[in-house]
Amino acid sequence: MDSHAAHASPRSGSDLHDTVAGLTERLLQSVSRAVVGQRDVLEQLLVAILCRGHVLLEGVPGLAKTLMVRSLARALSLDFGRIQFTPDLMPADITGNDVLDASSDGGRRHRFVAGPIFCQLLLADEINRSPPKTQSALLEAMQEGQVTVGGVTHPLPRPFLVLATQNPIEQAGTYPLPEGQLDRFLAMIRVDYPNPTDELEIVRRTTGSEPGEATPVVSGEELARASALVRAMPMADHVMQACVDLARATRPHEGSSTGWIAGMVEWGAGPRASQSLALAAKAGALLAGKPCVEIADVVAVAHPVLRHRLVLSFEARGEGVTADAIIDRLLSELRPRWHPLA
Repeated sequence: MDSHAAHASPRSGSDLHDTVAGLTERLLQSVSRAVVGQRDVLEQLLVAILCRGHVLLEGVPGLAKTLMVRSLARALSLDFGRIQFTPDLMPADITGNDVLDASSDGGRRHRFVAGPIFCQLLLADEINRSPPKTQSALLEAMQEGQVTVGGVTHPLPRPFLVLATQNPIEQAGTYPLPEGQLDRFLAMIRVDYPNPTDELEIVRRTTGSEPGEATPVVSGEELARASALVRAMPMADHVMQACVDLARATRPHEGSSTGWIAGMVEWGAGPRASQSLALAAKAGALLAGKPCVEIADVVAVAHPVLRHRLVLSFEARGEGVTADAIIDRLLSELRPRWHPLA
């Protein structure tokens, strides 16, 4: 997995604490001025952002996904951009294009006009509404942090993070993301309906006075330091091995996988999943104030990191088996092997 964060040298426990202490609560307090509830989603988003990873948000319309991302960007002091994906959207509408300008001396020259992708946190709204050619315009940006237009490479601002949304219930007129692009997302986060208390508060806020807005509470420098500290988090060999074991166990016909996987999964998670599990577990442990990564931290990020990387078999889909159910079963089998008390 690529990252623009520099490798940090080991820090003392006090330095670690001073840098990230209260980071989650400060962000949640700021974002809660605009967004009601969704604490689990916001915490998972923060883990991915500290990893400098891209996120796929899945949820039905009306769950404030756009507001959530915009508010989080504001709280993190990140430059925010939004692209509404539609069937007629072209790659140049995302990346930008060269235009021909007439100069004062009568000559002409090409000038690059940057597209909306040139921001730090990009919301790719309903990404599966556009055809593959347009979706692929994000691939180079997500992987390399740059775009190439007319043979010229243009670097993107850093950090560059893509938070894409897709609607799970409407499939007519959509173009499912190819597996290669799905694998570029560190996590797929599910956004569910609010609970009754939160929904009542949503109605109260949105039908009354002007709703609140998030305020910046984390500077760019503080976010960069926290991201660098993620990679400095200590991770014992047996915990790192658990990340590898879990990813490999999803692959049918892998020597370390269980027999039932072959009937449920056509293609399992690749090596990028092992990397993502380790990195996300480090970020989760860091935010929790732990001195090192534990098996429980790997378990906590298993579902968002793996669920979009499993290609289920026809049999599994026919029986209504979900990727989350497969991950649950794998964890129940593997955790006793990793540690008796895990």
